[in-house]
Amino acid sequence: MLRKYQHVDYLWDDRKAESFGNNQIALFLYRSNLLGRDVRITNYGGGNTSCKLWEIDPMTGDMVEVMWIKGSGGDLGTLTRSGIAGLYCNRLQGLKRMYKGKQHEDDMVGLLSHCLFDTNSKSPSIDTPLHGLLPFKHIDHLHPDAVIAVAASRDSERITKEIWGGKLGWVPWQRPGFDLALQLEKCLLSQPGIQGMVLAGHGLFTWGETSKSCYENSLQIIEQAAQYLMNKQVSAKSAFGGAKLGLLDATQRHTAAMQVMPILRGFCSAARHMVGHFDDNASVMEFVNSHKLPHLAPMGTSCPDHFLRTKIAPMILPLDIEDADAGTTALNEKLLPVFEGYRREYEAYYHQCKHGDSPPMRDPNPVVILWPGVGMFTFAKDKHTAQVAAQFYTNAINVMRGAEILSNYTSLPRQEAFDIEYWLLEEAKLQRMPKEKPLTGKIALVTGAGGGLGGAVAKKFQDEGACVVWCDHVEERLHASMAALNPLTNKMLPMDVTSEVDVLEAIRQAVLAFGGIDIVVHAAGLAISKPLEEHTEADWELLQDVLVKGQFFLAKHASDILNKQGLGGDIVCIASKNGLVAGPNNVGYGTAKAAQQHMARLLAAELGPKKVRVNTINPDGIILGSKIWEGAWAEGRARAYGITVNELPEFYAKRNLMSEIIRPEDVANAAFALVSLLSKTTGNSINVDGGMAPAFTR
Repeated sequence: MLRKYQHVDYLWDDRKAESFGNNQIALFLYRSNLLGRDVRITNYGGGNTSCKLWEIDPMTGDMVEVMWIKGSGGDLGTLTRSGIAGLYCNRLQGLKRMYKGKQHEDDMVGLLSHCLFDTNSKSPSIDTPLHGLLPFKHIDHLHPDAVIAVAASRDSERITKEIWGGKLGWVPWQRPGFDLALQLEKCLLSQPGIQGMVLAGHGLFTWGETSKSCYENSLQIIEQAAQYLMNKQVSAKSAFGGAKLGLLDATQRHTAAMQVMPILRGFCSAARHMVGHFDDNASVMEFVNSHKLPHLAPMGTSCPDHFLRTKIAPMILPLDIEDADAGTTALNEKLLPVFEGYRREYEAYYHQCKHGDSPPMRDPNPVVILWPGVGMFTFAKDKHTAQVAAQFYTNAINVMRGAEILSNYTSLPRQEAFDIEYWLLEEAKLQRMPKEKPLTGKIALVTGAGGGLGGAVAKKFQDEGACVVWCDHVEERLHASMAALNPLTNKMLPMDVTSEVDVLEAIRQAVLAFGGIDIVVHAAGLAISKPLEEHTEADWELLQDVLVKGQFFLAKHASDILNKQGLGGDIVCIASKNGLVAGPNNVGYGTAKAAQQHMARLLAAELGPKKVRVNTINPDGIILGSKIWEGAWAEGRARAYGITVNELPEFYAKRNLMSEIIRPEDVANAAFALVSLLSKTTGNSINVDGGMAPAFTR
């Protein structure tokens, strides 16, 4: 029977734990994963866990005590064996003899590698000594909202004693590092019977003799803090001073967000393309609609894990809901001084707090933007980072609420915050990050993405780092194409390109999901091959609607978003060799493809001054993997050339100059080149046909 908690989820399964036998590392990872699954306990990448075991030293054969701990940059919820570090406990303890004082504290991080037991270890994190200098077998370091509310309260020490009596120690705020490890050790020596420690402004340390008892101790302490908060809230006034604004319905909020988000993205992308995330959960709406928003938001967050991902403070938009309809020019004029003011304040913060060896100032634009009445926007280099920032700021809101209920919320002094944000160790961690992919920060919308050609383009873009909106009128095709893709960075939208309503709604949903659009690829298509006398008006209209009118709708409504962002962009039209070369039984299809090609030239001429590039790809003979070759089109082309359908692949391969079979992936590579490498190319056509001399355009 699982234990029941009101404010945390008890997830430990004895049968699951027993399946690990006596594998203590497996149990340690199991505990870590359970803790990481609950965002009320710790967010992505936050917190740390460890266990100490007796192992055989491979060099001496002696039994030695080894501490296994989450490595630098890891995430508890997804932690695996490859993400942990193993260190000799006696060597960690021996580091105390090497410590020369706080001014040399960062030097201790380099010595951690000399303590490694496991040569395949992940790099040890800055928190390693905090675990290593405590004697307990299993330790959790977590950032629960309820406990950080206590830790960030003005009367943190008093409240800690009031909730837990003498069962928990309390340690004043201090930046993570070796000296903080010594303070934890000192606290334990002065209170040897405690079950954990509250770190002011930071988080919680707990421990146990086994992984299970450690897990249960952590949950029990968090539960007690959350229950104490709930009891206080029952008798207290609203933590944020009550609602200043009424709650709009979700449709109103989302409509306003979709209208303004591309403009915000444009401002936030002044240094590099950013991806957006919108959140209007209950905690966010309570905060942004409250009387205390102007007082609490500028104070910034308290927990280092929070502001490292959200910046020191958010931006508050001075907009009313009606301003969403004001138009791009009016909104730009209203928001420009707001962004300039935020940038100046961030620059002042940097210059006032920097040290002689501080890293250069980072992007001064906000990560978190709060719009009273509407919700919260976050912008970062990719969707995952933007979503994590939103999760962390939601945690920060919960912390502020709890602290205001208990007494008053306190944030870190600006200098302390700066010393963590621009910590040389944090900078080194950033420098170790893998190189970004070419399309990181870009957002692409691809039509016909359920087909072979459109799907190949969409897959190529997501492999190169883009967020991709997959559109197709056949929803089942989308499900099949996206089955193995990350749903966070790939969005499926059923869409009929012949419907302006569908196109407009798909673009709006793309904006709400990712913040805007940078790349539009019109790959939706069909093919009809008939002699002139058999070609019907319905055939003609269908080809014109899907290929030409669909391209027009996409360009018209996507260009509105591109204009709002002011970041330029790309429109890629997938046309065909048939728009350049006349052939039999092809009047409707060839005419529509020629119209696509010339429309692209017209769009390039009109949109070029806005840095929007419009280019065309002309494939030919893509039989393998192409949906349009399934059925009547293949039969029609075979009849036109006097061959059988089975002979088509060889026929098309032999007729091009290079005797190459053309595949959807070849078109995808051309599309990628246009939107990444060929940044000064517009109004051009690229033939992907193995070389068809009649289709040479120059």
